[in-house]
Amino acid sequence: MLPARALDATGNLFALGLDTIRAAFRRPFSWVELMQQFWFVVSVSWVPAMLISIPLGAVIALQLGTLTKQIGAESFTGAASVLAVVQQAAPMVTTLVIAGAGGAAICAEMGSRTIRDEIDAMKVMGLDPVQRLVVPRVIACVMAAILLNGLVSVVGVLGGYFFNVILQGGTPGAYLASFTALAQISDLWIGEIKAIVFGFLAGVVACYRGLNTAPGPKGVGDSVNQSVVITFLMLFFVNFVLTALYLTLVPMKGA
Repeated sequence: MLPARALDATGNLFALGLDTIRAAFRRPFSWVELMQQFWFVVSVSWVPAMLISIPLGAVIALQLGTLTKQIGAESFTGAASVLAVVQQAAPMVTTLVIAGAGGAAICAEMGSRTIRDEIDAMKVMGLDPVQRLVVPRVIACVMAAILLNGLVSVVGVLGGYFFNVILQGGTPGAYLASFTALAQISDLWIGEIKAIVFGFLAGVVACYRGLNTAPGPKGVGDSVNQSVVITFLMLFFVNFVLTALYLTLVPMKGA
């Protein structure tokens, strides 16, 4: 029974994602709801994202700086640090914060609407909950992920630069020169693509768990916890797939 229920839930989750994409092109579109949700997700996520990106960029720079000194490749510290932040750390940190802050709030709101029978009332009135509620929230998560991914990338790179140059005695010119020598524009694109996909997943999972909340306040709390955990699990799996595809299909600069 348990595997069957898990498969049903997985299928329903993917079905909601497809319904969201299809409903996003139908009219009327809830522009006011979209901007409200976008502002809310960004307002609760941008400060934690910055606070996480600073020490994360520092840890990456310090660890790579120590490693490159051991193998005699100090001149490539900048490239390794920046690429690690842009390709991997920034989109993942962005989505973790969005799922833990904005996604949890979205799930709680949708769950509250569900246990108060507001979703069923919308269906009775002929309104599509996916078009009116899910689509604006999912698009808001995607837009917030794109914006915060750029912010986290800049802050993480600056943090890594500061700690590598100031604490480890690195050369500023070598740090920047190695990055420009090995990085390419596709490295930025894969970071943004990951942010879009991860933001979409965070929004869909939050809305799905909210729409399938068990009755009572405990059901809302359980749905919020499940939405965060499911998003984290899917995030790491999808990140592995996208990274493997990128490294396979896009030739590295200088290779």
